[in-house]
Amino acid sequence: MSSTASEQTLGDQLQHAIDRLPPDQLSLDALLEQFGPQGLLMLTALLTLVFLIPVSIPGVSTVFGAGILLVGVSRLLRRPPWLPARLRQRQLPADRLRAALTRGLTWVGRLQKISRPHRLPGLVDPRPAQMLNDAGLVLGAVLLMAPFGFVPFSNTLPAIALLLLAIGLMQRDGVAVLLGHLMNLASIVYFGVLIGGGGLAIREMWGRVMG
Repeated sequence: MSSTASEQTLGDQLQHAIDRLPPDQLSLDALLEQFGPQGLLMLTALLTLVFLIPVSIPGVSTVFGAGILLVGVSRLLRRPPWLPARLRQRQLPADRLRAALTRGLTWVGRLQKISRPHRLPGLVDPRPAQMLNDAGLVLGAVLLMAPFGFVPFSNTLPAIALLLLAIGLMQRDGVAVLLGHLMNLASIVYFGVLIGGGGLAIREMWGRVMG
């Protein structure tokens, strides 16, 4: 990132990162190299953007979801990021991703308006809070990778949760972090309703067939 990154908004920094994407193909390996160990939360925010708009790019959910999961696990275990080479090196269409990521930046501006640095630092700074928040990143990534991509909002809800967590951790804003956890909970409830409703529908259809 540039030397003036601290003077830029998160949206400006993400736009700069998007502008630096290669023209043809993109891999998670290239993104990890671009952001470096100190920019993992920024990378998490970037990877969520594509899930905040209605777009279908093959392979993105697996690769980007795994990338966010990698960040959460590495922070939780305090170890360097690791992911199988097959996922790290999978090539994705950079031109389509650039357009999708740029459209997703609208959400960053919206969420930044409700975030303030250093609010409720007790939800961010203590070691137990750090572990809980890193676990929240892991949970959000798992929910993002759940096989409900065809269902409306199935990617959007966990992506908003992850973006709130990333913004909150970067700005040490306990309120944004708390909202991120609540969005994770909302995602779980939503998925539970989907699974429960699907089960009831299948049982109803089965009853009609057998009846």
